[in-house]
Amino acid sequence: MDNKTIDFLKQRLGGEGLNKLKKIDNPHLHQFIAKYIEHCNPDKVFVCADTPEDVAYIRDAAVRNGEEAELATNGHTIHFDNYYDQARDKEHTLILVPTGVDLGPTIKTGDRDECLKEIHEIMKDIMKGRELYMRFFCLGPTNSVFSIPVVQLTDSAYVAHSEDLLYRHGYEEFIRQGPNARFFKMVHSAGELDERKTSMNLDKRRIYIDLEGDTVYSANTQYGGNTIGLKKLSMRLAINHGSQEGWLTEHMLVMGIHGPKGRVSYFTGAFPSLCGKTSTAMLDGETIVGDDIAYLREKDGEVRAVNVEKGMFGIIMGINSKDDPIQWKALHTPNELIVSNVLVTPEKGVHWIGKDGDVPPSGHNHSGEWHIGKKDKDGKEIPPSHPNARFTLSLETLENLDSALHDPKGVVVAGMVYGGRDSDTWVPVEESYDWAHGIITKGASLESETTAATLGKTGVRKFNLMSNLDFLSIPIGQYIQNNLDFANDLKKTPLIFSVNYFLKDKDGNFLNEKTDKKVWYKWMELRAHGDVDAVDTPTGRIPKYEDLKRLFKEVLSKDYSDDDYKKQFMIRIPESLAKIDRIKKIYETQVNDTPKIVFDVLETQRHRLLDAQKKYGDYITPDKLR
Repeated sequence: MDNKTIDFLKQRLGGEGLNKLKKIDNPHLHQFIAKYIEHCNPDKVFVCADTPEDVAYIRDAAVRNGEEAELATNGHTIHFDNYYDQARDKEHTLILVPTGVDLGPTIKTGDRDECLKEIHEIMKDIMKGRELYMRFFCLGPTNSVFSIPVVQLTDSAYVAHSEDLLYRHGYEEFIRQGPNARFFKMVHSAGELDERKTSMNLDKRRIYIDLEGDTVYSANTQYGGNTIGLKKLSMRLAINHGSQEGWLTEHMLVMGIHGPKGRVSYFTGAFPSLCGKTSTAMLDGETIVGDDIAYLREKDGEVRAVNVEKGMFGIIMGINSKDDPIQWKALHTPNELIVSNVLVTPEKGVHWIGKDGDVPPSGHNHSGEWHIGKKDKDGKEIPPSHPNARFTLSLETLENLDSALHDPKGVVVAGMVYGGRDSDTWVPVEESYDWAHGIITKGASLESETTAATLGKTGVRKFNLMSNLDFLSIPIGQYIQNNLDFANDLKKTPLIFSVNYFLKDKDGNFLNEKTDKKVWYKWMELRAHGDVDAVDTPTGRIPKYEDLKRLFKEVLSKDYSDDDYKKQFMIRIPESLAKIDRIKKIYETQVNDTPKIVFDVLETQRHRLLDAQKKYGDYITPDKLR
């Protein structure tokens, strides 16, 4: 550290803070910190070195400054965001690119020079009168090839506290990597706060991701999706790094499926919102490694995956004791936990949409003082909690946590799963023919139907390849090619599957029970080890009836009829052909650099479907294909 930087930091951090920082031998880090302390100009700076005392200071500061309030259950706190700051701000979340760089029409970008100028103008002196909290974290397990150190500068103790629950401490990782650390940088300010301690200047809310500088800037917002920079924001940085270095960053859960004789096989899964991702990650009888973001690397010819995080920032709406027993227990046990934008009762209890029991008549929520029937300024009735209300907890509080969470080597991936909300096309579970077939017809062809309750008009199919469309920082075609190329050096290639929990009959009735997914995953686990055979269809491989009949009895203690099997696993030729047409059109008209193999694989599948149609008709029950 040069003398000028030392003198400045000593003046702003004090001797104790400077000594903490000097233990990290990284001049680039020191210069970055000095630059933004000077630019944002906080009154105080607290350097967190991850000691219990330092962590407690930040947790207590969140309550002390009014960003959180203690609840009746020991360790639980409540946080409120501004009524109009309750979700990711897609309009003002931009990938910064140099003039002339085009990432394609689906990725929101901004001119790097112009946006950096704007965000620096917004953030000039933005922390004046406030305390800056300096945090060090690690994406992925520490002391690992997966490890990416991250420094977070924020004036929100709530954000710093949330990250403490969600991410592994990284102070020692910065020390370990020293001057060679290639780290991500996060600069956040909640901006001016109102009397409820929520961000006021939402017209100046900005979330800018600078790929070239490996930096995320976030201003005038508190909602976690806009401010917890290590989550979906740094995911864009990691996708860019992985593209350059030959590894993958995926919007995927990681879970252990428990097979015969104590065997555990690990699966990843990508699901758009409202398609069963959390319920899958939390399947009872199985174990969770992660529920949201995974890094995948090739190691000794195998695919290994880690959970980028170590906590859960989950939607609390609908969680109840019957359907979500593990989460329910965690939410009602004394431990460190933050809930946001739910109803707080006078007794300091909480209520959310879909919780067991009656709705309290009044309380305090994201709109202020609340009562049943209260309406906002637009005349819209305000529910007791926001539909996007959240809970933040450490995965260590869950009883189904897998022991491999912090394994620096990651877990060997046996299978990769893609699932969407699909009423009429995909069967409940299907294996691809090979890696390219899976990546293209399942991952890169992923769609999900909207639901009337939360997304407006029902049944509208939204394209969302790999459930990662919103978070890409590289062109779609390049992203698909990266996924295809990832298998080139593999000696053991994971199987790729699709699942569909939402298939309906012609009368609109669901053909599956919610719990049936337990059977689909047990079958996939057996397939990954070659323990059961499958039936070849024009779109992939499906289970044999006798295997499912046995698994339904073993796993769910219920009978499974041949009639149910035929209805669920019927190949729907017209719908499957229509899907190919939709996907092909997207790649022809909305993607600039679609790899040729995408069209080749789709056309090959089309010909298989047409040949089967000539032989068997439009709707083919699996018994005809055996």
